[in-house]
Amino acid sequence: MRALLQRVHHASVAVKGETIGEIGPGLLILICAMQGDTEAEADQLAAKIAKLRIFKDDADKMNLSLKDTGGGALIVSQFTLAADTSRGNRPGFSPAAAPEDGRRLYEYFSKAVAAQGIPVANGSFGADMDISLTNAGPVTIWLDTAS
Repeated sequence: MRALLQRVHHASVAVKGETIGEIGPGLLILICAMQGDTEAEADQLAAKIAKLRIFKDDADKMNLSLKDTGGGALIVSQFTLAADTSRGNRPGFSPAAAPEDGRRLYEYFSKAVAAQGIPVANGSFGADMDISLTNAGPVTIWLDTAS
């Protein structure tokens, strides 16, 4: 699985102008299931994200995790994280999981993050979404279970 994490002051996702998910301080997690991914990768990624020390402590050092801060996670499916740009100018998305597997793993991943004690809000799988955020830092981190 691939994830792009953005540390945020707040973030929200809307479909057709209606807000369907929002968080205060925490992480916006753009997530993509890749071909061959299983629940094991989702569990591994959820645990890593919950414990990743990318929030500032009282000494202004990145020493705190999402679990430590009590922040939330806005989780949005984004198959374009699977983009293959190695040939030509048009990205290919064949490395992404098939839609039915992608949806299943997206939903499983969201539950795995929530099981870590993190408040979770979600986007809508496969929908055209508008995402608003205020990046804190900025801090943006790429994670891939394949590497």
